[in-house]
Amino acid sequence: MQKRALTDLLYLKDHYLREFDARVVKAEGDLIVLDRTAFYPTGGGQLNDTGIIRWPSSEAQVTDVSKKTGAVTHKLKGPMPPQDAAIHGVIDWDRRYAFMRYHSALHVLCGLVYHMYGGLVTGGQIYPERARMDFDLQDLNPERVQEIEKACNKEIQESRPITIRFLPRDEAMKHPDLIRTKINLLPPNISEVRVVDIEGLDVQADGGTHVANTKEIRGIKVTKTENKGRINRRMEIVLT
Repeated sequence: MQKRALTDLLYLKDHYLREFDARVVKAEGDLIVLDRTAFYPTGGGQLNDTGIIRWPSSEAQVTDVSKKTGAVTHKLKGPMPPQDAAIHGVIDWDRRYAFMRYHSALHVLCGLVYHMYGGLVTGGQIYPERARMDFDLQDLNPERVQEIEKACNKEIQESRPITIRFLPRDEAMKHPDLIRTKINLLPPNISEVRVVDIEGLDVQADGGTHVANTKEIRGIKVTKTENKGRINRRMEIVLT
């Protein structure tokens, strides 16, 4: 059975939540754990959120966020709030929104590569100003890259809704297409699978933050490709 998380993960259900209230349940050194948070921790190829945490007597910058055994740890720069303090968190929205747009763009990309060429994902990383994804493909010639980029931008302009739902693990495992990575990365203790659905295009298990509609991505450009092995090709994109 999946254990109850020590931190209520607000970002899993509301990607547009910019501010929230919470309580400090643990404070040690420059690290705190909150009972609930909208700060996304590094994971799944997406970097952590940053921002500010305020309490009645002061405030501090959130410089790093990580998750382990159900608790989300926030690294602070500046004063430390006392344990049990009521805090108000504010997300660096420009950084978060860039991650949301890039993450959704990568789902469009990997959905099309999967449907067009059967390529599975072997790796990926999202940065504030670019993103990359690796596929188990042998051939990624310039004509194919151009075809993929054109198809991605066409789908983005279709203004497809992007929704989140949660499925029991047993039900999710009946749909092998939900796992787009070459290796199944779902931890064995996860009893509920979070699914990201780009209507009419792509459905897959994922824990990151996304925009609500592909039109918010606006467009992509493939800026770089690399040969990372015999059957491993990398594509790097920027948003347009």
